[in-house]
Amino acid sequence: MKCGWREGNQIELLENGDQYYPAVFSAIAKAESKIILETFIWFEDSVGWQLHEALLTAARRGVSIEVLLDGYGSPDLSDRFVGELTTAGVVFRYYDPRPRLFGLRTNLFRRMHRKIVVIDAAVAFVGGINYSAEHMSDYGPEAKQDYAVRVEGPVVQDILQFELDNLPGHAEARHFWRRRHRAEENRTPGEAQTLFVWRDNHEHRDDIERHYLKMLANARHEVIIANAYFFPGYRLLHAMRNAARRGVRVKLVVQGEPDMPIVKVGARLLYRYLLKGGVQIFEYKRRPLHGKVALMDDHWATVGSSNLDPLSLSLNLEANLIIHDRAFNQTLRDNLNALIQQDCLRVDSAMVPNRSWWNLGKSVLAFHFLRHFPAMVGWLPAHTPKLAQVDPPVQTTLETQDRIDTENTGVKP
Repeated sequence: MKCGWREGNQIELLENGDQYYPAVFSAIAKAESKIILETFIWFEDSVGWQLHEALLTAARRGVSIEVLLDGYGSPDLSDRFVGELTTAGVVFRYYDPRPRLFGLRTNLFRRMHRKIVVIDAAVAFVGGINYSAEHMSDYGPEAKQDYAVRVEGPVVQDILQFELDNLPGHAEARHFWRRRHRAEENRTPGEAQTLFVWRDNHEHRDDIERHYLKMLANARHEVIIANAYFFPGYRLLHAMRNAARRGVRVKLVVQGEPDMPIVKVGARLLYRYLLKGGVQIFEYKRRPLHGKVALMDDHWATVGSSNLDPLSLSLNLEANLIIHDRAFNQTLRDNLNALIQQDCLRVDSAMVPNRSWWNLGKSVLAFHFLRHFPAMVGWLPAHTPKLAQVDPPVQTTLETQDRIDTENTGVKP
């Protein structure tokens, strides 16, 4: 099942929670019939409570709402927090909510990593921004740098059908989706065109990666890739070097102040190979980079949830928008070039470990372990992740509550 390129869309780049949350909350406030929201992380902090209030208000005025959270990314929401939403009628589901073992979470792999909102089949949001205060620029040095897209137009229907196809109880939607099957090739490139692509563990295992490979093969002038967790396989690394060697200006922006130290260790294993091929590498130093965006020449761009690492490329459920639009491309280019000029350190050969048989051996072993371990986990026999719906809390009548109070206090109301 694949959807096709859609024309006539309105596409807006949103940077960080400062732009993303007001846009999402405003759209929720205007919702009339249906909201579908899925995310990897939803924390019970200031941002999380704002989303809670927005959805609760919409549900109370009769809007149908379905929420899907990842069981690993969002394991700690309180019963009160969730219960208020389910009581108001929100359908609340977790993806693979497995129990802890000796206090440790066991659902490390096969994560639902998408960040999507669809409202009334009219507007959708796709990107890498979760619902937590750390995505706000005033959070401090650990505030994340990230991006999302707000889109209106025909592609919203594709995103909606994808969501319905992957939620229980929508058999008619699945049938409709199959009838709308189209090829993904953009045979008539133009403006305001978008393609919704995703990665799953069934029919679309490498769709997002293939679009990156095709983009690098088609590039003529410039490629900028900004990716928080960058550790792809040989095919993509080779494609980047090939593009640079034929004269394309290839810029790679990675984390310089990572939220996890192993991220820098992994990325730096690749520096020598890429630098030797002519790829320009920049470490973003202002704060942790969480974005997953790229652009090519003056028309192609992508924004989404997929990193270029083994988890995203081999196990996670991901979603990206591929965009063919010169104005959007220029907006993203201006943003990324400003990051490069103001907040990045360009990597040179002096930052790469000295070449020796010992360092080479360590790099080869580390590369193959980090690269293939998640994929090997995916090959092993394992449980099939399931969606677990949270039931509304049991509601007590006033008479029952009076009886409980009497039993507890010995005093009749």
